[in-house]
Amino acid sequence: MASPFAPDWDPTSPAVLTDQRAAYDIQRERCPVAFGPTGQASVLRHADVLRVLADPDTFSSAVSDHPAVPNGYDPPQHTAYRKALDPFFAPERIRHFSPVCRRLAVRVVQEAVSLGDVEASHEFALPFAVRVQSAFLGWPALIQDELLDWLQRSRAATRSGDRALTAQVAQEFEAFVLRVRDARLDAPPTQDISTELMHTRVDGRPLDLRELASVLRNWTVGEVGTISASVGILLHWLATQPDWQRRLRAEPTLLPQAIDEVLRIDGPLAANRRITTRPVALGGRELPAGTRLSLNWIAANRDPQAFDAPDTFDLARDPAANLLYGAGIHVCPGAPLARLELRLLMEELLIRTRSIGLTEGHTPTRAVFPDAGYASLRIRLRA
Repeated sequence: MASPFAPDWDPTSPAVLTDQRAAYDIQRERCPVAFGPTGQASVLRHADVLRVLADPDTFSSAVSDHPAVPNGYDPPQHTAYRKALDPFFAPERIRHFSPVCRRLAVRVVQEAVSLGDVEASHEFALPFAVRVQSAFLGWPALIQDELLDWLQRSRAATRSGDRALTAQVAQEFEAFVLRVRDARLDAPPTQDISTELMHTRVDGRPLDLRELASVLRNWTVGEVGTISASVGILLHWLATQPDWQRRLRAEPTLLPQAIDEVLRIDGPLAANRRITTRPVALGGRELPAGTRLSLNWIAANRDPQAFDAPDTFDLARDPAANLLYGAGIHVCPGAPLARLELRLLMEELLIRTRSIGLTEGHTPTRAVFPDAGYASLRIRLRA
C-alpha cells in the first residue's frame, strides 16, 4: 500500500551510507519513526522497538509472500515451529559442541597468525563462521566449500535487487538441501543435527522441503553473515584498543560482557521487518494498518534514552537492555551458539597473539545497508 506520509529521509542515500551509525543516531533524535521513499517506516527508538517486539498481534512478522521459518510467522504457527526447533540450541547441545568449536577457532587463528596480515572477512571471519556452522550441522568439508561459494552468490543477488536472480539463488539452496536430505533418508535420527532436523515434526508432521530449506538458510546464511560481521567489528575494536587487548588477555572472564557491549555500540545486523495489522500510534505517529516497518537494531542499541553515553564502552551496563539478539518471542534461538563462537574465537586470538593492530597504510571501509560492520578490514597479528 502507498504511504500517506511524505518521506522523512532516505536510508539508502549516499549521505546515510557514508556513516550509517551517525546517520541513524541523528534520524532517531529528529524523527524516531521515519518514513523512507518506499513507504516503509524505520523504527529507531529503543522503547518503540521493544513495544513492537512485545506485540506481535499488532506488529506482524508475516511480511513476505514466502515467509521464513520460523521468523516470518506469528503465533500460533511461530510457537509451534519454535517449540520444535529451539531444542537444537539447548545448553547441553552447546556444551557438547564447545570442544569442536574451540578446535576450529584454534585452527583459523593459527592460520591467520602464520600469515601475519589478514583480510578480516574473507580470510578469517567468513571461513571460521562457515566451518563452525557446517560442523554444528554435521556437514563435511566439501559441503563447506559449496556453502561458501553459494553465500557469495546469494550476497551478490541480494545487493543487486534483481528478484529473478534472488529467486534463482533460493532455488539453488533448495536443491542443495534436497541433496542433504536425500543423503540422510536412511540414516538414524541421531547421526547429526541435520539428520535430526529431517525427522523433526511440527504439529505432528515432518518439515517439507521448503520449510527445511528455510530453516537451514536461516541457520547458515543468517548465522554466517552475522557472525562474520561481528568478528570484523570485534577485530577492529581490539586493534584500536590496545589497553583493552592487554586487560582481556589478563582477564578473559570479561570477554562475554565485552563482546556484547562492543556489538551493542556497533551492531552486526541492521534491521528486521514487521507490518502493522491495524491502525496504531507509534513514536508520535498514527500508522494505518498495512504499514511496513523496519526495526533498526543499530539505532535502538545506541539510544541515549536507554543507554547513558551510548558510544562509551561500559561493562557495567544492564545486559537485559541490549537488543543484540532481539527480544520477545522472536529472540534469536541461536544466540547461545553465536556467543560460544565469538567467545572462543576471541579467547584463542588473544591467547595466540601478543598484539593485534590495523595493517599499516590500510584504511578500513564500512559495509553499507543491508550489511553492517566492515566491507574491507586488514588486521596485523603478531605472535
